[in-house]
Amino acid sequence: MLPLASLALGEKGVIAWTALALASLAFQGVIVAFASYLAWFWLLRRYLAARLSVFSFLSPMFGVLAGVIVLGELLRPLFAVAAALVVGGIVLVNLRQR
Repeated sequence: MLPLASLALGEKGVIAWTALALASLAFQGVIVAFASYLAWFWLLRRYLAARLSVFSFLSPMFGVLAGVIVLGELLRPLFAVAAALVVGGIVLVNLRQR
């Protein structure tokens, strides 16, 4: 659906299939997707899915940190507060009940 929407909006799409574009696509498809699913299913064999699912809330934080590291974006103090709240929520969910 997205390629059709892109054409309808007049976007040109990928103009040149360079070596960098192909390498980036291969990296995303092979390394990122394969490694993350391998790790996810390995963890599912050892832990409950309900306890693991809360870790998906860390994805936006990794995205922000990647922007800081790769793109040199500014890290604001409010991010530390938000990250602490997310980590606190994950800890609360994963605490063992007595």
